[in-house]
This record gives sequence, structure tokens and C-alpha cells, in this order.
Amino acid sequence: MGRIMKQSPNDFYHAQIEQYSREIKKLKKQLALSSTLRILLFLLVCFGVYFTFGSVKWVIAIIVVGIIAFVVMVIRHNNLQYQRNLKSALITYNETEIKVLLRNFKELPDGSQFKNPEHAFCQDIDLFGRGSFYQYLNRTALESGSQFLASILLENDINQISEKQKSVQELASLPKWRQHFWAVASLIKTEISAERVVKWLHDYNAFTPSWISPVSTGFTILSVGLLGAYFLGFVSGFVVFGWFLLGLSISGRYFKKVNNLEQHTSKIQDTFKQFHKLISEIEQQEFSSTILAQKKKRVLTESKKASLVLKQFAKNLDALDQRNNMLVGVIANGFMLRDLSIANTIEKWIANYNSQVKDWFEVIVFFDAYNSLGNYVFNHQNHVFPRLTNESSLLTIEGSGHPLLPPDKMVRNNFEINREEFFIITGANMAGKSTFLRTVSLHIVMANIGLPVCATSAKYNPIKLITSMRTTDSLTDDESYFFSELKRLKFIVEAIESDEYFIILDEILKGTNSTDKAIGSRKFIEKLVAGNSTGIVATHDLSLCEVAKELPTVKNYYFDARIEDGELYFDYTIKPGVCKNMNASFLLKKMNIID
Repeated sequence: MGRIMKQSPNDFYHAQIEQYSREIKKLKKQLALSSTLRILLFLLVCFGVYFTFGSVKWVIAIIVVGIIAFVVMVIRHNNLQYQRNLKSALITYNETEIKVLLRNFKELPDGSQFKNPEHAFCQDIDLFGRGSFYQYLNRTALESGSQFLASILLENDINQISEKQKSVQELASLPKWRQHFWAVASLIKTEISAERVVKWLHDYNAFTPSWISPVSTGFTILSVGLLGAYFLGFVSGFVVFGWFLLGLSISGRYFKKVNNLEQHTSKIQDTFKQFHKLISEIEQQEFSSTILAQKKKRVLTESKKASLVLKQFAKNLDALDQRNNMLVGVIANGFMLRDLSIANTIEKWIANYNSQVKDWFEVIVFFDAYNSLGNYVFNHQNHVFPRLTNESSLLTIEGSGHPLLPPDKMVRNNFEINREEFFIITGANMAGKSTFLRTVSLHIVMANIGLPVCATSAKYNPIKLITSMRTTDSLTDDESYFFSELKRLKFIVEAIESDEYFIILDEILKGTNSTDKAIGSRKFIEKLVAGNSTGIVATHDLSLCEVAKELPTVKNYYFDARIEDGELYFDYTIKPGVCKNMNASFLLKKMNIID
């Protein structure tokens, strides 16, 4: 699979900023006009009330009409504000992408909370934390989306790689849609996680009586009739007031339960406001790749769009929240039994749709996370998707480099390893061994989740990854460094007994003396090779390279260092053979630590 598109990300982001900046200027003018019109409306209502002050009916009519007109204007003004905020968010997104293209990304969320030292490779390859691949990759707007993106990186799954590649390619070709999805999601900060919302809906117990729907409708109709009769002079105000008190007494019987419902729904209404808009974005976009089309299918219902269902629920929750307004809470309850009617509508919605909400939320979270993958592909159009094979060659890469290194400083390597081969890599300090190990590791992780890799060409026979590169001691568990390392090696041995892994090790058995380390390391490598394992081990112990003379599946490679005119030089290029030049003594002298 080759490169995906030829549109320059940098040019695209600058063009988007220019476009949205122009649109914001127009929206600001419209907002200024809207504010002026609302002031004029207020003045007109005041004048109308002043000139008709002697007639109660005219005063009430002018106020009612004025309130309706004002509400319409406020809704329009709020929509204009939303569009302005949306464009501002889109500008922020594009400005962020321009910075990231320059490798300026260390102020973004770094995912440190997802670090797991017991994971198969999480601890060793800078997957999370400051300057990590997650920090470079992540563009999620939802907390649950961030969690799902982390789970994608950690899942170590080699299934459906081809379909994953097609999915992220398709999302990469939709940069405006991806950005708009992010901007919509970013404008509403939810108080409660999607998981807690789903649980609350599932566990909810209804309290409104079954008769409330027809009774509240009939009560409202009679209230309108009585008010009309009052204005026409057919009934006295005492009758209207008595009817009003009857409505309040009915509503008052359920006041505490409605109040309790409102306290819960006030925390989740932002989630539904946000999610109905995001579902709408998914519904309106056509997808051709299998995974994306299947995800979209989960939000399509036969009778009514999921976005409309969620939107109606969000409106109901917002309506219930308005009960705290004195005008709504007292008058509307007295004449319309409003609290009970809205609570009953909410409970009916929960009964009808609570089982589907989980599916809808999961789809939103999926797209929030996968959009980050599509964004990565769009930003790295010179990367290549590995061609998947069933050949004996497990990983063949030309022009391989670490994606977080600036392209102008990156030294690329060619690399090929067959299944059931084991490479021993030696080299001087700072010569590039560890960077190479992390590059190969990250290539495997990226390939498995469907991303392109930083290379000019790549072939890949999918395999899971397991590493041991950064073992640390544990003071809280009263655990020595050496014992921690032994536990890690045991973890690897047990893992490869039940599944196949690509194993990457960096200087194993560091926590013991040289002789013991040499013997133990050799026996461990021999055990891995005997188990038909594939992988790489980096070491400073040249004696370990002797294994290659006895085992044909073990091969030696090295990273070189040379000293010229009193200076140390590295070419960071992997070569076949065993390293002869080490640099510790030279550096000690160079830094005047020793004579």
C-alpha cells in the first residue's frame, strides 16, 4: 500500500485559518447587529407598555409578544455565538497542527495516566508521557475518546490490520470533517463521563404515574380556555386563581422526586447536547471502509435518526432544568403541571432508548479516537503503510526512522529480520542502539493499529510485541532492581509459551556482576532461540555475540563510533558484525573526569 494523498498539510492548515478568520469577522458583525436589535426591541416594548398603560389586556399582550420576539432573537444570537465559537475552535485546531508539524507538541495532553509498567511494551517505548508518541498522536476531544485511543495503542492486536489501514486512510482524506467533529466535541465540557451516564440510565427507576400524560395535556387545554375566558370577561379572576392553586397542589405532591431527577439530569444534559451533534456528524458522512461503515450502521435506526432522538432528550433535560426559573417553576406548574409532564417524557425516553445509548456513545468515542489516527496519516503523507505478507521475512523496512525525530536530523536505516531469527546488537554508548530498538518497536505497534510507518517501504508479517528495556526497582514493593528484571524476563517467558511475540530486550541482567550477567544472558538468549522466538537484544557484552557462531538463527549487528581529531562521531547506521569501538573511557577523559 503506497502513500495516500498529495495535499500539503501545512498549506491546508494555513488556508483553513484564513477561511475561518474571514468567517469570524462576518459573524462578529452579525452579533453586533443582533445585540442592537435586542436593545431596540426592549425599547419598543417599554414604549408600548407606556402608551397602553391604562389597558391591562394591551399591556399583557405587548409584554407577551415582546417576550416571544425576544426569545426568538436570543436563540438566533446564541446560534451566532455558537458558530463564532466553533470557528474559533477550528482556528485553534489548525494552529496546533502547524506547531505539531514543527515537532512543537509537548504542551498537549501526554497520557501519563495510561502508563502501565506491567504491560507488554508500554513502559519501554515512550508510548505515554511528555514527548511521547501518544502526545504527538492524540487529538481527541472527549475524555472517553482519550481512553479509547490509549487502549488502541495498548491492545497488541494483529487482527484486521488491512481493514484498519483502509479506515484510517479514509479518515485521513476527510480533514474538514475530522476537524469539525473535534470542534463540536470541544465546545461542550461534560461533567459526567459517558460510562456513568449509561449506568445511570440503565439503573433508573421511574416514579411518574401512568395517567400524567393525558391529565397534563387536558389540564393545559383547560388552563388556556380559562385564561381566554378571563380576558374575554366570561369568568372571574378567582376561578382562574383557584384552578392555578389546584395545579400547584398536584405538582407539589411530586416535588421532591422531580427535584431529585433534576439534580441528576442537570449533570448529564451537556453530554447529550454534545453527543447528539456528534451523532449527527456521523449520520451525514458517507463511509466506504468496512470498519467505519459498520460503526455508522450502529447509530442508524429504522424509524428516527439517533441524533434526533438524542437531541429531543437533550431538549427535555434542558426544559426540566428551567424549572429553577420562578416564572417557569411556579406559573407553568400551576397551569400546565409542567414538572410532571416533562419528567414523564424523560422517563418514557429512558424506557425506550436506554439500551441503545451505550451503542451510540461507543460509536462517538470510536470516531473521536480514530480521528486522531486519520489526522496522523494526513500529517505524514511521506510515510508508508506496510504491505502485509505471509512470507518468512517478518519485517523488511527501507529508510526506517523514528517518527518523533525531526526529518532533517533523522538517520534512516534498512532492516530485515525473518521469523525465528534473533539479532544481537552491540555498539558504543550513544551510538543509536536504544533509538533503533524503540523505532522497530514503534513500527510494530503502529503497523498493528493500522498506521503507516516512518519509512520509504515496508513489508510486514504481523506479530505481537513484547519488550524489556526500562526495568526499575520498586521501593513501595521493597523490590530490588535485579528482582524486578527477573520478574520481567519471567513475564516474557510465560507470554511466549501461549502466543507468538517479537521480543525486544535492552541490556538484560544489568542488576548483577559481569561474569554472572554474561552467563545468564547467554542462557536466556539460548532459551528464547530454542523456543523459536524472534527478536532483538542490545548489549555491551561482546561475549554474548559468540552465540551466533553456534546458533545459525542468531546474527550480530552493531552501531559504530569513531574518534577523529579528538572528537567522537556517530553515523547511527546499523551494520552486520560486532562492534569494536567503545567510548566510555574517551568520554571520561573528554569531560575531564579522569586523566
